[in-house]
Amino acid sequence: MSTMRDNRLESNQRTFEGDCLRTIAFPLGGIGTGTVSMGGRGNLQDWEIFNHPGKGHSLPLSFFALWCRPDGQAPVTRILERQYLKPFHHAHGISPSYLGGLPRFRDASFTGEYPSAYVTLADEAIPLEISMRAWNPMIPMNADDSGIPIALFEWKLHNHTDAPMEIALAFNVLNPVGWDGLAPLDSRRAPFLGGNRNTIRTGDGLTGVVLTNDRLAMDDPRYGSIAISSPEKDAEAYARWRRGAWFDDAQWFWNRFSHNGTLDHEPDLGPTPDGETDIATVIVRRVIPAGELHGLDFSLSWSFPNLRNTWNTEPEVAGKPLGNYYAVKFPDAWSAAAYVQRERLRLDLDTQDFQDWICDDSLPPELTDAVSANMSIVRTTTVTRTADGRMNAFEGCSDGAGCCPMNCTHVWNYAQTVAALYPELERSVRDTDYLSNTDSRGDMAFRTLLPLVGQRWAFRAAADGQMGTILRLYREWLNHGDLDWLRSLWPAARRSLEFAWSPDNPDRWDADKDGVMEGIQHNTYDIEFVGPNTLMGSWYLAALVAAAHMADALGETDSAEEYRALARRGAVGHDVLWNGEYYEQHVRFDPAVQGPQLTRHAGQASSDETGPFYQYGAGCLSDQLTGQWFAHCLGLGHVLPADKVRSAAEAIYGRNFRSDLSRHASCQRTYALNDEAGLLMCTWPNGQKPGFPFPYADEVWTGIEYAVAALLIYEGLVDEGLSIVRATRDRHNGSNRNPWDECECGHHYTRAMASWSLLTAYTGFQYSAPDASIGFAPCVPGNLRTFFAAGTAWGQWMREDDRQYLIVSYGTLTLKRWRNAAGTATLKGEPVAAYTDGSDTVFDPPVTLHKNDYVAVV
Repeated sequence: MSTMRDNRLESNQRTFEGDCLRTIAFPLGGIGTGTVSMGGRGNLQDWEIFNHPGKGHSLPLSFFALWCRPDGQAPVTRILERQYLKPFHHAHGISPSYLGGLPRFRDASFTGEYPSAYVTLADEAIPLEISMRAWNPMIPMNADDSGIPIALFEWKLHNHTDAPMEIALAFNVLNPVGWDGLAPLDSRRAPFLGGNRNTIRTGDGLTGVVLTNDRLAMDDPRYGSIAISSPEKDAEAYARWRRGAWFDDAQWFWNRFSHNGTLDHEPDLGPTPDGETDIATVIVRRVIPAGELHGLDFSLSWSFPNLRNTWNTEPEVAGKPLGNYYAVKFPDAWSAAAYVQRERLRLDLDTQDFQDWICDDSLPPELTDAVSANMSIVRTTTVTRTADGRMNAFEGCSDGAGCCPMNCTHVWNYAQTVAALYPELERSVRDTDYLSNTDSRGDMAFRTLLPLVGQRWAFRAAADGQMGTILRLYREWLNHGDLDWLRSLWPAARRSLEFAWSPDNPDRWDADKDGVMEGIQHNTYDIEFVGPNTLMGSWYLAALVAAAHMADALGETDSAEEYRALARRGAVGHDVLWNGEYYEQHVRFDPAVQGPQLTRHAGQASSDETGPFYQYGAGCLSDQLTGQWFAHCLGLGHVLPADKVRSAAEAIYGRNFRSDLSRHASCQRTYALNDEAGLLMCTWPNGQKPGFPFPYADEVWTGIEYAVAALLIYEGLVDEGLSIVRATRDRHNGSNRNPWDECECGHHYTRAMASWSLLTAYTGFQYSAPDASIGFAPCVPGNLRTFFAAGTAWGQWMREDDRQYLIVSYGTLTLKRWRNAAGTATLKGEPVAAYTDGSDTVFDPPVTLHKNDYVAVV
């Protein structure tokens, strides 16, 4: 079963049991480090630490095990996982390397409160209450400490009996160094293994084993290390199991560990022979007195420094070294574990604060679930952080490789999470966008070639990506307020905006400069729209308004007024697309002008020879107001007439949301089906559906669902927006799909990070570092409690009766104006100089809040 917790003070996150454990894979790892996933049964799976995705690739003979002996009774031994879930259809049974035949626990429950996962295990033969927290430090505004290559496991064993109990908990990991993470590996034997060395190490408050390979050169892509360790004083490390044929290694471990909860120290035979490796173990043994609860901590750390460009074929970049930023800090696995051990209290407290503020809110559970779960994307193999410290990212991940490299502008337009939590990383991508990917004409390459060697990706410009990046530049400036940084990027940003009407633009987006794009518009559907439409139009209008604000800040008042005037003309110009309910597309295709320039995707004639394939015409496009959605996120107001935006938003929900898809016909990719609910990309309520509409028109994308849901909430259609979010999260219920992996073109798809906008829409959050202002305008009355992230600080905002509180948990926040909070102000309970200005409180002089400070307005 999968249930959303009713007690919001406890958590807004779901607890999964039974069949709903089937697809769970909770990623554990830092930004740009790769991950190991915690499966729903408590098993480790998907070892994706080798510089590329590795879905389905588990590490043999790597697991936790428990031995316990109640006072005066025979010992009991179990692998610390729930029993396997059906079906059991493997051709040769479950491999001996995954020990399916060894005893496990009968029951388990799994609760994910990202960045922590909680597993409880129960079995009538084990008179202990057993739980485990698996986590990795995650601290917004601190990308370095959120990018540590480690997974931490905190086991808790509670002896409820009236007698002491002897226990031993073992952590076993096979040494895979030399494996590329993709080749078949089903035992401790494989042709690419050999030269593996396991070294017992103590110090830095840890006892553990370091796993390396003597045969790999330091620049080999497979070079690296893994460490397993424990800070417990009663921990003991074992370098290896006994080597043997057939199943002898596992039999040796089970025989000895089951006997008395310990192992023999095998003699040091040096590195492994060709084709073999070893398994390391760390065991903590102790006696738990009656009634006591004991914690036993372990860690898994890694360092594989040699990231290379394996995804591009261009000779300037193919195969070139990029390096991993985390490996600059942690060149070996032990150094990562030692750092966490030194800083553990601080890292844990800051992580727990963040987790508590996100999960312990009073927002609708489905909204919190969507926001929290998709934070994980930034810490999967979708995102890299190269040795220069910059973030670079795929759109998503195929099972064994990144999908659609790199920094795709029209997909990342939707993602809001990274900008909120790690604004420095988003600024690094804006540096790449404007200082490397935008040429002298203003043409921006919408994908990045790495390393940055001056070679731009060769493809036509993406109109939506280019306009959306203007909005993202404005967002990053609002978050940080660094005018010098904005000034350094502005010349390229201005060129990229004005490329819309530049004669240098071969696609003639807005050649007549009327604020409406009529030309060839490459977009996120991997094709070109021709003729005016509000998908591209709303991006364009919002970009013009945002650019005007930036131009004002830089003293370019003439440019600012030009952009505003053009936005006003465009808002009126798009009226021709209004059908009385929503905005349509008017397909305008001149074969003499446009035909030769269209790609193979859109250049084919339709069946009636009147225009190109892959348009939507009279359709109700779910994406028709996406630029307006982003404008709301940035506090830019309506870029299209407010009454028409409201009507179109109602139409998108009423026409495109299906509570049951069992009768929906789609020949395209399928992300929602049968009796599941979802938001279709496009429908044709009045007929006129093209014989070959744009690709993906009949699909359901979670990122679009979240953007539309947030738009609905911004427009006051709160119940409608939440029903979409509820449907999306219900599809990711642990049985049908992994709740921590929303797929589109690959796993952990970037667009799903549009979910962060649900939080800002529901709470009406706005922040401006240049103005030193913050504000909340929730869409519902009454008391409310929520997390906020404001550029350089984060914490919690609360509204209780006639009072508002702002609590800073991390960072520093300077405020001049608190919007929508007029009243008497106090700082840490003491009055401060402030006055009311309409509905706002103005601090004079400004107040600065540090960690654990709070300001209140009554």
